[in-house]
Amino acid sequence: MGDMTAGLYGHSHPVIAETIMSTVTEIGMSIGATTTAEARLAEALCDRFASIEQVRFCNSGTEANLYALSVARHVTGRSKVIVFEGAYHGGLLSFAHGVAPNNVDKDDWIIAQYNDPDGVKRLISDKKDFLAAVIVEGMQGAGGCIPGTLEFLYAIQTAAKENGVLFILDEVITSRLAPGGIQWSLGLSPDLTTLGKWIGGGLAIGAFGGRRDLMAIYDPRTSNIHHSGTFNNNSLAINVGHKAITTVYTAEACIALNELGEELRSELQELFSGTKMVVHVTGIGAVMNVHFLPARPQTKIGSIRDLSIESDSVEAALRDLFWFYLLERGIWIARRGMISLILGTTELEIAHLKAVIIDFIDEYRGLLVAM
Repeated sequence: MGDMTAGLYGHSHPVIAETIMSTVTEIGMSIGATTTAEARLAEALCDRFASIEQVRFCNSGTEANLYALSVARHVTGRSKVIVFEGAYHGGLLSFAHGVAPNNVDKDDWIIAQYNDPDGVKRLISDKKDFLAAVIVEGMQGAGGCIPGTLEFLYAIQTAAKENGVLFILDEVITSRLAPGGIQWSLGLSPDLTTLGKWIGGGLAIGAFGGRRDLMAIYDPRTSNIHHSGTFNNNSLAINVGHKAITTVYTAEACIALNELGEELRSELQELFSGTKMVVHVTGIGAVMNVHFLPARPQTKIGSIRDLSIESDSVEAALRDLFWFYLLERGIWIARRGMISLILGTTELEIAHLKAVIIDFIDEYRGLLVAM
């Protein structure tokens, strides 16, 4: 499960462990001031993500998205934000089934359909007088590891620019799927990018950044808008994060891990292909999701609506059965079917996972074929 993709480095990576100890003994966990380590991590992130000219730190992906939205609202003077059904942008920004009861700014969300380029272009144009931003994941994580199509993501980028709306790309998860994030692999140029999870080396951290003129609203020399937070740039997460992204999860390590994931996803899809039921393994690189679905005329997975199943259905039972079956055999994935590979995953472990899934298919072939 990889700590819902945040545990990229595992639970006790020796470089991470050593950096934690040296930071605690030589610097301190949090000193309430700007540090050279903060500048180094900021520079490393700006080098890695082409669209980020300046970056600021916070404590989670949730905070990063909240701050990015605050930038968009201040700069545009507008409050509405387009999000997509199935999106998860944090604990207070969840849209799996509409606007979650505990979401912030409950009246300011406009929910669109993921992977609907024509629909989002119309919506941006129609709502431009009220619209501050469009925020989107390049691959919906909690929504089932559904990748955004190139046409869809470029439609957002183009329509946002044409209508004076900011394009915010949530790369809290997808930033680990390519050396410069999904924006690098797809050639996107968002106005603002949000980061979190893995960039702290396993410690709590978030970051938001983008165009220099947009980030200037938090410049204390020219603005009275404050970016407060005691632990925003705490020495521990900052030092560990810098060591993690510069010496552990290098571009080469990133490419190798995600190639391993692509190979695994393809092999899992092939294993299920002979079961006479609809099993999709969606995702990108080292983050993927296994879905048990009823047979439908349209089997393409483009949005969370394509993943809908009844809670008392055979498909839902198979999903839970699959989870328990793997868990009993020493493999812990997310109950919804998400698999997140971590650094150091071996070919032996991959072989074990595949062998267990083959056993599952053989043992429950009657259920799988009956569907």
